[in-house]
Amino acid sequence: MAGDGAVQLNVLLVGEESAGVQALRMLAKTDHRVVAVLAKAHDASGDAVRGVSVHALAQRVGHRTLPPELVKDPAFADEVRRMDVDLILNIHSLFIMHAAVAASARLGAFNLHPGPLPAYAGLNSPSWAILHGRQEHGVTLHWMEAGIDTGPIAYRATFPIGETDTGLTVAGRCVREGLRLVAALLVDAAAQPPAIPRLYQDPSQRSYYGREVPHGGALDLSWPARRVVDFVRACDYHPLPSPWGYPAARAGEVSIAIARARLTGEPATAPPGTVVPAADAVGDAVRVACGDEWIEVTHVWSGDQRRPATEVLDHVERLASVA
Repeated sequence: MAGDGAVQLNVLLVGEESAGVQALRMLAKTDHRVVAVLAKAHDASGDAVRGVSVHALAQRVGHRTLPPELVKDPAFADEVRRMDVDLILNIHSLFIMHAAVAASARLGAFNLHPGPLPAYAGLNSPSWAILHGRQEHGVTLHWMEAGIDTGPIAYRATFPIGETDTGLTVAGRCVREGLRLVAALLVDAAAQPPAIPRLYQDPSQRSYYGREVPHGGALDLSWPARRVVDFVRACDYHPLPSPWGYPAARAGEVSIAIARARLTGEPATAPPGTVVPAADAVGDAVRVACGDEWIEVTHVWSGDQRRPATEVLDHVERLASVA
């Protein structure tokens, strides 16, 4: 039993990334039974997934592991039924689950999406929200149906986006808030499944974002300073890889990318891209003129190295936008 009036659930976890690892650890602290874990054993290059992966953790604690692409095969629905699965949890796995598989769990299949639905369906929602200047973001746990991020909403939470938040910090907040939603689902599913909410999405409010990188990853320094800084923040997942890379510019004949920048609030009268020392700045910053204001750039990518801005831009008079 999982508590007074509750039952032990058979859970099939499909998961990747830190969110999947944390979900598996959370399940280990409950009375529920993980019947199998679907997660990648190898990355796109064929190498073993590095670090603490969902697959490695599942094997270490003795769970049955299966290839995650099985969710695309309608025949896998029969295996789900044989395992007597109550709940399927899809936690940051990007394989598109076949509708027959989603329908094969007794109580349903649920996807944890790092964005508010239906406004931010698809990929990289935390980055898009920052780029759009949103002051609030959210996370959604929804029923899985045919299509991507289309099922009814079960649970959701919102939180503020601060001036210094980055793609990484917003994504991390999505994980933390999202795991609370998964915990709420487990409580309701074990005690009273009819209590699981089912709020249908309004398709007229839906926006979908794919793998595209905004502006082709290029920075236009004639933009307002706010947009430039928001683009840089949206791309910032340091020390993890950025799904969008970093906003590119040119310093003479050398390609660089802006890794970290902040607003100054000071109007710029120099042409966009002009670089000047930032004598009163804390750390290794330089000032760069945008379309309306100066920004302070503290770090840049040069080649494959993230370096203090003064090391790369000290003798550069102007950055050029990449066409």
